Amino acid sequence: MKRFLPIAPRATLAAIVLTCAQAFAQAPVKIGFVAELSGPQAALGQDQYDGFMLYVEQQGGRLGGVPVQVLREDTQLKPEVAVQAVHKLIEREGVPIITGVTFSNIMMAIHKPVTERQVFLISSLSGPSPIAGAQCSPYQFVTSFQLDAAAEAHASYANQKGYKRVFLLAPNYQSGKDFLTGFKRVFKGEVVDEVYTAMGAPDYSAELTQIAAAKPDAVFAFYPGAMGINFVRQYGQMGLLKSTPLLSQGAADGSTLPALGEAALGAFNGAPWGPDLDNPANRRFVQAYEQKYRRIPTLFAAQSYDAAQLLDSALRKVKGNVQDKDALRQALKAADFPSVRGKFRFGNNQFPVQDYYIQQVARDAQGRVNLKTVSTPLKDFVDAYASQCPMK
Repeated sequence: MKRFLPIAPRATLAAIVLTCAQAFAQAPVKIGFVAELSGPQAALGQDQYDGFMLYVEQQGGRLGGVPVQVLREDTQLKPEVAVQAVHKLIEREGVPIITGVTFSNIMMAIHKPVTERQVFLISSLSGPSPIAGAQCSPYQFVTSFQLDAAAEAHASYANQKGYKRVFLLAPNYQSGKDFLTGFKRVFKGEVVDEVYTAMGAPDYSAELTQIAAAKPDAVFAFYPGAMGINFVRQYGQMGLLKSTPLLSQGAADGSTLPALGEAALGAFNGAPWGPDLDNPANRRFVQAYEQKYRRIPTLFAAQSYDAAQLLDSALRKVKGNVQDKDALRQALKAADFPSVRGKFRFGNNQFPVQDYYIQQVARDAQGRVNLKTVSTPLKDFVDAYASQCPMK
């Protein structure tokens, strides 16, 4: 006698089919990417985007084994535009994660609107002091550095070199103030002068004349992007590179060297990463980046590559469940990925605890103008504002 298995009700079969379909076609996790992608500072945001997308593409469009959709927004270096962009990403697109963020004035404009909505904000460049300290949030993670720290590395190096008198310059906005504050915190000598210039200023002849007259032992200057290109060119044209060491942040780094070339030779840069760091993760990253983009990766690209790796590790731990925010935060805090920097962990304020290097612009083994690591003045460094953050 033949026996027949009972036939499942149509509703049950439909549910099974739907579940299977969902398993094979999982909706992508949406990730908002906000950065400067137009105007004079666009190269910085483009490097961030290229570094992030390189890792996403290496994973076949997935992070943590789940598909992701990266939604890009240009903040145009305008806080009001940035606020509109994050509102669009959160309200219309429903993103649970926003990354990128190039300048500190943009970060200070969007930090509260994003984190108060319990959306994770993963900065791969901007790290201003307020959010490292009292305004820190459990929904922020920074894969770059607290801005003062790179300046403190320069100051430590200046102390090691025996510089007694240093002239300071920066654009007049939050990052500029943070960098100069960091330098002054550590430098043991005399600050000859402290000059803040207009944001985006193209001409520094007046300031360079002041430097030449003051005859300091060295100059510390923070000028990112196009500002840095103009400053370093004019510094060299005045003959100052030959007489007065230039300790620069953002002015003579991977983002400006393609434009500056030989004009930057001899200048110094401070950073938590360099293309010559000798670890397996960094060697793979540098090779892959140069192969894809035909240029040397910058710090901004490296930090964004690490941001993608961070998200990859966290999404894997929570199996793509971005609704469990406590679990996702703990997974992000674990920072369980092979950073291109080597050692990497988060402090209580969810800013990195890491080494900082001084690099000099020189020719590499291939004859290219590049960054050469010459000193490691800060090791396992915790930023100055972590103690003000109430998070544990």
